Amino acid sequence: MGFSMGLNLVLLLAMVATNILSLYHLSSTTYQSQTKPPTQQQVPDYLIHQLQTIRATINHLTRHHPSTTIDTNSKTTTTIPQDLLLYSRLSPIASSCHNHPDLLHNYMSYTPFTLCPHDTDLQETLILHGCHPLPRRRCFSRTPSKPSSSLSSNPFPSSLPDSNVIWSKYNCKSFSCLVQKSPNLGFDPASEKSSSFLAFKSELDLPVTQFLDLAKAANSVIRLGIDVGGATGSFAARMKLYNITILTTTMNLGAPYSEAAALRGLVPLHVPLQQRLPLFDGVLDLVRCGHAVNRWIPVLMMEFLFYDVDRVLRGGGYLWLDRFFSKASDLENVYGPLIGKLGYKKVKWATANKPNSKNGEVYLTALLQKPVSK
Repeated sequence: MGFSMGLNLVLLLAMVATNILSLYHLSSTTYQSQTKPPTQQQVPDYLIHQLQTIRATINHLTRHHPSTTIDTNSKTTTTIPQDLLLYSRLSPIASSCHNHPDLLHNYMSYTPFTLCPHDTDLQETLILHGCHPLPRRRCFSRTPSKPSSSLSSNPFPSSLPDSNVIWSKYNCKSFSCLVQKSPNLGFDPASEKSSSFLAFKSELDLPVTQFLDLAKAANSVIRLGIDVGGATGSFAARMKLYNITILTTTMNLGAPYSEAAALRGLVPLHVPLQQRLPLFDGVLDLVRCGHAVNRWIPVLMMEFLFYDVDRVLRGGGYLWLDRFFSKASDLENVYGPLIGKLGYKKVKWATANKPNSKNGEVYLTALLQKPVSK
């Protein structure tokens, strides 16, 4: 209270001083104009210095105690949403959010205690730019108008109900459209029941049954895991049949991946690759990295990802790289040594040329076991 009163007093004195100096300068100019022909007057240096000192003081104080008053005459002042100001006092906001103020302001510009804007595309853009976790909002999430009440607990249902998705932000307006355009993205769970993660067609394949046999032979129990970039949760669905719980990190890039995973009775985590895994240290038995983890990720970001994987894995846990692709030379000189830094045991390490690749790319499937103790 005392600080606020003192600040208001300083601001008041600063405004009074500014007005007095302005009147002095105006009266001096008026007097001179009566005795001399009108000429352009130069502002004295001492007056400029005093005005700059006052303005600097006001700017310094307002930075520590910002005012919510908006100058309607200024065209450059951006109106900050009130809920963004309120939330910033309650919880920290990711620093990258401040690099995209227009997007952040659009996201937080809503009417509290009403329906939230349907802006899932805006959320995805912010998250991919590093603005994660997003600030919370005080509004009600939108739901489909007529969702199906009969949801299957089978992770491989015969079909996914279209009525449980809000399709307005997607080009396709049904799961059948997605299956027709991209049949291998996991939107047809029934077709995966007898095939996904079961077949052994090349050394790059690691069937779930073979993986579980390897873990059993090493006296390692598999109960909990996470699938990084797991799309619609196909791997989690397969492991659920073995009473193994797998979380799936996914993003809704052009399609409702999160909704599809949830409709299969799986847990989707809306987490980008650059985000720290929202899990405590040493709690998982398995981390699988699928197609989303590949050479398109900057090397430094990938290094942080691998060490975050090490953080959440318990001693004796497994890191499964499933068809990681890169240039052959990069695998030998960059990614191989990067993975080797972890000091994990190589249970499986298989490479093969990527079909139809013009850049000499190869696939890597690796199963690595973390040391029991470090």
